[in-house]
Amino acid sequence: MDYNFISIEGCIGTGKTSFAKKLAYDLEVPVELENFEDNPYLENFYANPDKNALSLELYFMAERYNQQKEIMKNVNLFNKTVISDYAFVKSQIFANITLKNPDDLHLFKMLFQIINQNVKSPDIILYLHKDTDSLLANIAKRGRSYEQDIKADYLETLHKAYMQFFKQQKESKVLIVDSSKYDFIKNQQDYLYLKELLNENYQQKITFI
Repeated sequence: MDYNFISIEGCIGTGKTSFAKKLAYDLEVPVELENFEDNPYLENFYANPDKNALSLELYFMAERYNQQKEIMKNVNLFNKTVISDYAFVKSQIFANITLKNPDDLHLFKMLFQIINQNVKSPDIILYLHKDTDSLLANIAKRGRSYEQDIKADYLETLHKAYMQFFKQQKESKVLIVDSSKYDFIKNQQDYLYLKELLNENYQQKITFI
């Protein structure tokens, strides 16, 4: 592959972690997975979102940055291909939705801009899109208690936020694939199809498939 740093993105329940792990195993390259379940503010956030949203998002950003340093070491020093199941900008995308207090959001954006200058952007972001019904079905199937109250309108808002970001960003190539009809975990042909898409040298910043 021509891409050293590949990020797999998508809404909650799209299967990005499963695909990232499978791709990394297949290519025999390192994979960085988001440690979201270790966030000590998650439980407090779901109990009282307004009070704990800033702590939640700041912790997520700090954890992601620590992982990004490992990614940059592998890519820059060892010229390795690295796969991740998120892009660092996810911090800003989620904060825009989660932080309802304008002062909290302003502070977060200031800190994000400072940190983001030291983060390597992915060479390509593969965004796995699924329709909302499929996302809700996947969320219900995996049974994480803290995800069971996620609503369709939140997922739709999140998808729109990703699309808005992709339109304005200039650092990474973005490949947006409607994966609603693909089962890349159980169907090897579906997986190989998505993998082959990452072998293409895309000229445009955003490519829809």
